[in-house]
Amino acid sequence: MTKPIHITQNCQPLTTTQFKRYTHQNRMLVAVDCIIFGFDGTHLKLLLIKRGFEPQKGRWSLMGGFVTAEENIHQAAARILKQLTGLTDIYLQQLAAFGDPHRDPTERTVSVAYFSLIDINQYEEQISHDYSAEWFPLKKLPSLIFDHKEMIEMAKEKLRYKAAFHPVLFELLPEKFTIPQLQTLYEDVYNKILDKGNFSRKILSTGLLIRQKDKEKNGSKKGAFYYKLDKRKYQLKFNSFLNFIPNPEVQVK
Repeated sequence: MTKPIHITQNCQPLTTTQFKRYTHQNRMLVAVDCIIFGFDGTHLKLLLIKRGFEPQKGRWSLMGGFVTAEENIHQAAARILKQLTGLTDIYLQQLAAFGDPHRDPTERTVSVAYFSLIDINQYEEQISHDYSAEWFPLKKLPSLIFDHKEMIEMAKEKLRYKAAFHPVLFELLPEKFTIPQLQTLYEDVYNKILDKGNFSRKILSTGLLIRQKDKEKNGSKKGAFYYKLDKRKYQLKFNSFLNFIPNPEVQVK
């Protein structure tokens, strides 16, 4: 019977620690990009910065950077977001990896995109403007670098899907809000005009909202009642918030 042959180095068996690199494999960089959606009570917006280095220095960009050897991808996303915008302790959800070989003209780079939903007014004072961080209405975005527009479009589709089945858009609202504000948010997310009466009936039928005694009167003399989210019911109904898919007749131009 033939004995097995052991590959040796200096007459000693090779251990896994001696294999420092995979051979015949191409190297590439790993980056992260953060897509931050925010609502200011009037419009759904996206947080952008001006890119601080070449190529395409000075152009509008998502918050992005490279993953270091000592951190995981989520840690990198949190670090980069804090460094470029000052935002901390916000929920980030991984969206997808973007790995077109030519997406970055400088070097082969795979980027993992994250997205988040925040109330702009809650974080307004926290945002740093060192990198010209600025909120843009989702319908009026400037030209962006690389494949960042593609990332945003995928994030919008993800947001639309989640909003149709779960009450996630409440994460974008202040503690007190009006039905018209909530409708505006849904219209911006779906880029469609919704029937006011039908929307109000459907949203109130969920039982998630608690009407307040005071009104917001900036929009009209009559004013609109403020509502708060019933957080207990929100948790109970989060996975049963079905069939709230807008069925609009008029699309926003």
